Amino acid sequence: MFKPHVTVACVVHTQGQFLVVEETINGKALWNQPAGHLEADETLVEAASRELWEETGISATPDAFVRMHQWIAPDKTPFLRFLFAVDLAQVCATEPHDDDIDRCLWVSAEEILTASNLRSPLVAESIRAWQTGERYPLSMIGEFNWPFR
Repeated sequence: MFKPHVTVACVVHTQGQFLVVEETINGKALWNQPAGHLEADETLVEAASRELWEETGISATPDAFVRMHQWIAPDKTPFLRFLFAVDLAQVCATEPHDDDIDRCLWVSAEEILTASNLRSPLVAESIRAWQTGERYPLSMIGEFNWPFR
């Protein structure tokens, strides 16, 4: 049976800057959006908010759903990645609570789109998706009969 990993990610934007998290993998500092796996007994929006807080210290709920990416990683791992937009009024301080995150950086879209240290091609693709301006209400991915008990 096909069982893709279900993940969430947040494009966090304010005043022309995007938030990336930096983590060291195999000795290399890599950039990603605040992102991670959906856990049991949480909705996609709850997962996005949790990952945002764990990786950046920012407590916020996504403003909109941007896109779902179906992706096969180079190691053949399949992913369904749900991308959310988080628009902040201003640049704010960050404080990662996840030991895997070395630091958070506010950078331009161009810096992300031309970076050679992205964790995956989905990091740049998420910025391109955000730049289209397409936004969907969070109700588009509403829960049904939730939570399952």
